[in-house]
Amino acid sequence: MPTRTARTGWTGTLEAGEGQVELTSSGLGTYDVSFPKRSADSANGFTSPEELLAAAHSACYSMQLSAELAAAGDITIEALDVAADVTLGADPAGGFRLTGIHLTVRGEVTGMDSETFLAAANAAKLNCPVSKALTGVDITLDAALEA
Repeated sequence: MPTRTARTGWTGTLEAGEGQVELTSSGLGTYDVSFPKRSADSANGFTSPEELLAAAHSACYSMQLSAELAAAGDITIEALDVAADVTLGADPAGGFRLTGIHLTVRGEVTGMDSETFLAAANAAKLNCPVSKALTGVDITLDAALEA
């Protein structure tokens, strides 16, 4: 399996510095990062490790859920909409930590009932490689079929 690479160039202190994250493997872009924007309610054009992690988790979870749904039987996946909310907070031991990740998924799946969809959604939460990597973080799930 391939290895993917990103790199960050940083200048200055934590409070006054800033950097740029480059998606090196794909060449898709370079994004500004700064701690003041990371810890503010409004990002104002800057990304953060938490946002990048949310993107990785929602993409990985979507792929894993599609596999779990396909394994559940003769169904058609019309659409999956997955959001990941990653929260940064204070660490009681000092500094910061990820305090939680909340996955929200809505699916349009022909030939599947809500109970089977929820079982597949929970299995995807457990089996997604990013979820496995983040076992030290509380991951919650809100999953439902769209009518």
